[in-house]
Amino acid sequence: MEQRILGKTGRAVSTVGLGTWQLGADWGSVTEEDALAVLEASVESGVNFFDTADVYGDGRSEQFIGRFLRTHPDLNITVATKMGRRVDQVHGNYTLENFRAWTDRSRRNLQQDTLDLVQLHCPPTSVYSSDEVYDALDTLVSEGAIRNYGVSVERTDEALEAIKRGNTASVQIILNAFRLKPLDEVLPAAKEAGVGIIARVPLASGLLSGKYTPDTKFPENDHRNYNRDGSSFDVGETFSGVDFATGIKAAQEFSGLVPDGVSTAQAALAWVIAQDGVTSVIPGARSASQAAANAEAGGLQAVGAGLNAGAQDIYDRFFREAIHPRW
Repeated sequence: MEQRILGKTGRAVSTVGLGTWQLGADWGSVTEEDALAVLEASVESGVNFFDTADVYGDGRSEQFIGRFLRTHPDLNITVATKMGRRVDQVHGNYTLENFRAWTDRSRRNLQQDTLDLVQLHCPPTSVYSSDEVYDALDTLVSEGAIRNYGVSVERTDEALEAIKRGNTASVQIILNAFRLKPLDEVLPAAKEAGVGIIARVPLASGLLSGKYTPDTKFPENDHRNYNRDGSSFDVGETFSGVDFATGIKAAQEFSGLVPDGVSTAQAALAWVIAQDGVTSVIPGARSASQAAANAEAGGLQAVGAGLNAGAQDIYDRFFREAIHPRW
């Protein structure tokens, strides 16, 4: 699989990484055996980049990755984690003291002395422009707790603010065929500044798998059920903030653009990879077979590029008016 340099980390990562929100059991039940099988299948398929967070299963996802890495000491895997969502979302909680405590916990979970990349996990907007916050992150680097830091954002203006900071290594942002706004300014700005782009929610919470119907039901403990109105966290995290019924119609049209021999999900991932400035896309997987299928998208960049016009047309007709101004 092609590898690209992840911004100012200087580390080469696979164009398809693995998002591990699912392994925290926030998308329904996942056993430890299944979680480790997903990690194994991803690596066997050429993936060398895992993304997690301290809040996924309250550390469960990080712990699975830590166990996997302990039993595979020779693997060259880059692990990005995130911090900040286990406390009330107020600016005052983003302090050096808390950063030290949070990264220490993640270091224990991941069984790593120094974390490869730590990202602020969609904090309050004011945090992105705080000199004190970046000074604290620089202190963590100087102390050896982390090698690099980045941000995960909800909105493009937050990304652009973080990109201005000289030591921001990467920006993680929602980017998929139903969320095109990052293409306007964020990706060009990141490329010019040497900041990596990690594309998250690339399948719009599964809409772009092409497998859902208006009658599809999700488990009670699945955020695609309980967060459709944004009552638990930003609604943009669930189906990219689009109306489910509208998303089904748009996904059907997107599926009609996909050439034979390629799944809709693979085509959607390949489209993300083909966007200029993207470093890695991080789909989740709940099974080894799904992880392997996702990884195959790493070799389909030409297919993805061929979908640009169709994806733009679908976005303009179904989503632009409702989605573009919000994020």
